[in-house]
Order: sequence, then structure tokens, then C-alpha cells
Amino acid sequence: MAYKKALHHLRSALLISVLAAATAAHAEPQKFTTIAPIFSQLLVVSQPANFAPAFEKAVPDRYLRESVPKGETVDHWTQMISVTGAKGLANNRDITPESFAGLLANGFKKSCPGSFSSKALGKLHVGTFDGFAAVAGCGSYTSSDGTRGETALIVTIRGAQDYYTIQWAERSAPTDKPPALDDAIWMQRLHDLGPVRLCPIVAGEQAPYPSCVAG
Repeated sequence: MAYKKALHHLRSALLISVLAAATAAHAEPQKFTTIAPIFSQLLVVSQPANFAPAFEKAVPDRYLRESVPKGETVDHWTQMISVTGAKGLANNRDITPESFAGLLANGFKKSCPGSFSSKALGKLHVGTFDGFAAVAGCGSYTSSDGTRGETALIVTIRGAQDYYTIQWAERSAPTDKPPALDDAIWMQRLHDLGPVRLCPIVAGEQAPYPSCVAG
């Protein structure tokens, strides 16, 4: 019952997400911003307007939300933006945002040791919280639904108590060569995810979380 209530609350938060058009001076693509309670904090993250949430799961110590371009599914997609939460992991001071990003990148490496490449984009500051960004990819790997290439931006954030990740993955035709990781492309993707923020959960406050919107 607690799980169902938590999942209902998270879904309601997404449905009442704050919509933000980002056109104007920088001619950014239109995007929308979600504010969702994930364990001990509210996570703010943006994504292009042509993406839509396609899957969400909350269990006692893990949270996952996957969004794909409209018309695609979590089984058949060209791009995917994933948001995760790991409850209590920030209390382990041996795990840094950089080392956590490395663990995620190693997941790619295990899938394609012969065509793997990765690149660190560097440390991030999400308000007062530390983060790290990297890119990792496979030129070619095989899964149950075929062979393809895949590259992803990986963002890790150490919150007050929990760890959060945002991953923007893109699939491509398979190649035996490691993928070329163009800094400009992936830094733009990182920019498009902004603003990324963490806010405290205010007791009794409901979506659209005005205290976090104002921040």
C-alpha cells in the first residue's frame, strides 16, 4: 500500500509538472521541466518537449523514470532520458559523483569491450550539491532485440541523503569502431537538461511545489 501511494504521488507530480518554454535569446528548443519528489528531495530536470514519460517505477530504495520521443516505447526507441534515485547512497562517503559515473560507464564497457569509449566532461555544481558528467558508449552491442550502437550522457548528483542520476542515451547503427564522442554535442545535451536543481521537500506542500519553482 505504501508503494502504491508513493507511486501515485510521483505520477501526480509528473502530471502537474511545470511547463517552461525556452526559446527567446538563445533559440533553445522548446522543453518542459518536471519537479518530482524522489526520496528526501525534489529533483528538477528538463527535457525536450517532444519527449514523454513512458515508464516509471518506485520501490523502497530505488526510483526510475524513462522518457522517450513521442511515438516510441521503452522497448523500441532512438533516444531515452532516464532519471534514477538511490535512497541513502549519499551517506556512503566512499562513493563520489565521479566514481558513481564510472560504475555506470563500466556497464557499457561490459557490453562492448571491443568498441567501448568514454570521456569525462567534468565536475558539476547543482546548487550546493556535487555532481559529475561523463559520456560513454558502445560502437556495437547485442541484446535480445538486436545489435546496435548506443552512447549516453551520464550525470550523477550526490544529494543530501540520496544519489540521483540523469542519463540521455542515443542509439545508432552498429559499428566495430568505438563511438566518436563530440564534446559540443554532449555539452549541448547537458545544457538542454537544465535547469537541474535539488530542493528540500516542504511538509504539506503539493505539486507544482511553489517553494522549488521560486528557487
